[in-house]
Amino acid sequence: MRCLLSWQLLSLLFVATAAGALDNSGQSTQSPSNPPADSAAPPSTSADTTPPATSTPSVTVTGKVAPLPKLAPDKFTDCYGVFSTSANLIGGTPDYTAAATCEAELARDTRIVIDKCVNRDGKSAPAVAIQACTELVDGAGWQPGSGSKLLEGHDRFYPFVNRAMAYYAEGDKAHALDDYNTAIQLAPKRATPYYYRGVFYAAQTDGAAALRDFETALSIDPKLVAALRQRAIIYLRQKNFSGALADFSEAVRLQPKIAQLWSERGYVYLLQRDYESALKDEAEAIRLDPKLARAYFLRGAAFGDLGNSTSAVSDLVTAVNLDPSLDHYVSTKGKTASIALPPL
Repeated sequence: MRCLLSWQLLSLLFVATAAGALDNSGQSTQSPSNPPADSAAPPSTSADTTPPATSTPSVTVTGKVAPLPKLAPDKFTDCYGVFSTSANLIGGTPDYTAAATCEAELARDTRIVIDKCVNRDGKSAPAVAIQACTELVDGAGWQPGSGSKLLEGHDRFYPFVNRAMAYYAEGDKAHALDDYNTAIQLAPKRATPYYYRGVFYAAQTDGAAALRDFETALSIDPKLVAALRQRAIIYLRQKNFSGALADFSEAVRLQPKIAQLWSERGYVYLLQRDYESALKDEAEAIRLDPKLARAYFLRGAAFGDLGNSTSAVSDLVTAVNLDPSLDHYVSTKGKTASIALPPL
């Protein structure tokens, strides 16, 4: 972890304002790379060479969970069968109520399974999400080339993306990658599946593969802010500061109300020792989100390098109060405070 700055503090000022708030151990911890999220939603935009798996592994859900509904292989044929049978039973007059009830029940069951697959409530265990996504894939005939129209209005690649995330959460990286590859096979002209596979590769610290996927996603949708942000982070790790700055600047232009983007661009300015630009970006981030701890931390670091120890300590104390984990990136020895920047 690179120490950004080391500056002298007035002893009395530090004791009065920071005692108990900043750790004196001098330890800095590197947070692990963020894995893919537990549930997929289209990555944020200004508005949103492994072959695919050929078989579906069995899934065992442990613990007490409500059984998921079993989806009919073909929603329309199944309800048409109910419709036809009811017509035969009542002398050739179709029972529209029976058909409507059938479709309503299937729609309800489908919604339950979709909600578990995409983990909308954030409470689904990975095994449950895997089971639900597998039910969608198998019951709906969403395998490549099936041509199924079940669940119209939902992109066919999403069950694979969401199941991949659930596999990743369970530590099954091989099946996760298989499902990301299948999602791309299903939607090769959509940016979203490339983005999510890029996030997967980034979590494996495979920067080259991640960069290829983010660049493909951005070639399809140049306004995909999430991909711009991820590519900027990779550029930053490669010390390509101009590339990172360009991507963060474009992300800020597309979504100027997202505080995190301002703060992350300020991070790049801070690494380049452009303190005035860093202060402006962190101030805007704090204006947009007064509880964004990292913005205070980074602004405090900038103030420290500029020699404004009073403002530096004030911001660092605020940052640690909002997010105690930031305490690990501050150490003191005598009258000297050293700051290490937390990774993005």
